[in-house]
Amino acid sequence: MAAQKGKDLLLKVDTDGLGSFSTVAGLRSRTLSFNAETIDITHQESAGQWRELLDGGGIRSARLSGSGIFKDDASDETVRGLFFNGTVRAWQVVIPDFGTATGLFQVTSLEFAGRHDGELTFDLTLESAGEVLFAPI
Repeated sequence: MAAQKGKDLLLKVDTDGLGSFSTVAGLRSRTLSFNAETIDITHQESAGQWRELLDGGGIRSARLSGSGIFKDDASDETVRGLFFNGTVRAWQVVIPDFGTATGLFQVTSLEFAGRHDGELTFDLTLESAGEVLFAPI
């Protein structure tokens, strides 16, 4: 993948639960990480006592975190409502010139901060709550 603008990484949420995705907030930074736990199957006769892992085993998960400012009352209300209700909802992460990751996520952290001479900012973390599908561009 060639160099891309960070601002082009978009976070979208299914605002009504009916498949209508809208861009959330004015995220200034965002990180998407895919994780896979391993299953260690090392035994007494493992070659050279090197660790062996079970192929295709383990639990996969995704975590998305971001920080920024809310662009309007609607995006603020959507994220707040999802957090306080513990709602699992479909989210999309659009990665420019790479593809789109779509899946069920839950808002697991929502933080607000502000300086006396600056704007109100927020940080949020989403944890996958089901299969995450990837559609390449």
